[in-house]
Amino acid sequence: MRLVSICPSNTELLHYLGLTSKLVGVDDFSDWPKEVLDLPKLGPDLTINMDKLEALEPDLVLASLSVPGMEKNIEELEKRSIPHVVLNPQSLEDIAGDLVRVGEYTNLSSKANEVASSMMEIIHTYRQCATTCENKPSLYWEWWPKPIFTPGKINWLTEISDLAGAVNIFSDKEVASYQTEWAEVVEKNPDAICMIWVGVKESKMNPKHVMKRENAENVHAVRNSQIHVLEESLYCRPSPRLILGLQKLAALLHPSSYPAYKGEDPLLK
Repeated sequence: MRLVSICPSNTELLHYLGLTSKLVGVDDFSDWPKEVLDLPKLGPDLTINMDKLEALEPDLVLASLSVPGMEKNIEELEKRSIPHVVLNPQSLEDIAGDLVRVGEYTNLSSKANEVASSMMEIIHTYRQCATTCENKPSLYWEWWPKPIFTPGKINWLTEISDLAGAVNIFSDKEVASYQTEWAEVVEKNPDAICMIWVGVKESKMNPKHVMKRENAENVHAVRNSQIHVLEESLYCRPSPRLILGLQKLAALLHPSSYPAYKGEDPLLK
């Protein structure tokens, strides 16, 4: 079977089903697992080169609606009658469901159900751990600094916050992504700040970017040195790798209530 993935989260999801070797092309931003780095690149996920994709003669293309603007990729796939499936998960349970769905398309239902079940078991365990946390810090997740974008209620990071014994300060916004101003963040006064700038490596993110903002010294997270630079690849892509992000965050916020973070993916054992 010849597979093509045109966004990083789908490329990652395929790896959990043991299908990386079936990939014949990926978008420019797919960088995990490392085996995909040598595959033909089809352009940025918002501007896929459809002529190049079609020339690969895929049996199935994994498309996505996880980023605004991806609709045109799907329109072009439909126009050219290229076999494809569209994923648009907003929660961890959605991702588990996508594993099962892709498993059906690729005749790997047994494997897919096994991975999805393991994922849901971990979620259940962390949900139970969260009930033992007496203090639940408020979190501000920063997807992008100018203008500020942060996850709202309809997003996996609000769920991950809850499972890690914390609360997303913008969980009251009935959207997946919320655009706001720094002044509103100051007003909400989060206990911790998580910097996860989309597409930016940790080495390029510095807490000083936040600390020098107006009235930053009045924010609990700044005063208490609770600004965390985290791997955007573990938090910004809706794939099973979010489980690693959950484990890391929970151990960071509540080391006595959750298992220590070892960096070993429990779904790939």
